[in-house]
Amino acid sequence: MSALLKLALGVDWISDRLGRLASMAVLFTALISAGNAFVRYVLDISSNGWLEIQWYLFAGIVMLGAPIVLKLNEHVRVDIFYGRLKGHGPVYIDLLGLIFFLLPVMFLLAYLSWPLLVKMYITNEMSSNAGGLIRWPAMLMLPLGFALMVAQGLSEIVKRICYLQGKYEMDTHYEKPVQ
Repeated sequence: MSALLKLALGVDWISDRLGRLASMAVLFTALISAGNAFVRYVLDISSNGWLEIQWYLFAGIVMLGAPIVLKLNEHVRVDIFYGRLKGHGPVYIDLLGLIFFLLPVMFLLAYLSWPLLVKMYITNEMSSNAGGLIRWPAMLMLPLGFALMVAQGLSEIVKRICYLQGKYEMDTHYEKPVQ
């Protein structure tokens, strides 16, 4: 299991780096938005391309940032029972959720989004807006993001199994590694 745990920690490392990239995209999006507002209202000119870049960056923020949110346990959760559980209870609930909900949904969404990406890439689909951009780079974020979520989900499963076996230490209510 130590090889799987090392692989899981490698996935965590990738998620950390992509999370940093997503946070930088937030800054770029804000700067582009401010620049668009300035150019539009002060100089009275506009570009649909710059507006679309904001949407493309937003897709990157969400899809590249989601795995780090899962890793840090900052995702949305209904804590009706989870918060009351002690010991290994939260770990078993996490395993059930990861195996029976997260992974099947992410696999399905990756499977469904892939043909759309391929079609957009082959046809070089363009935005219908004047000055619009090609669409496949934004669409790439969907299957890529879902695949990254699958990888992070598998990482979380491995870490929880290792925790149950006493090979990995974590705070079971927050799932952050104990330093």
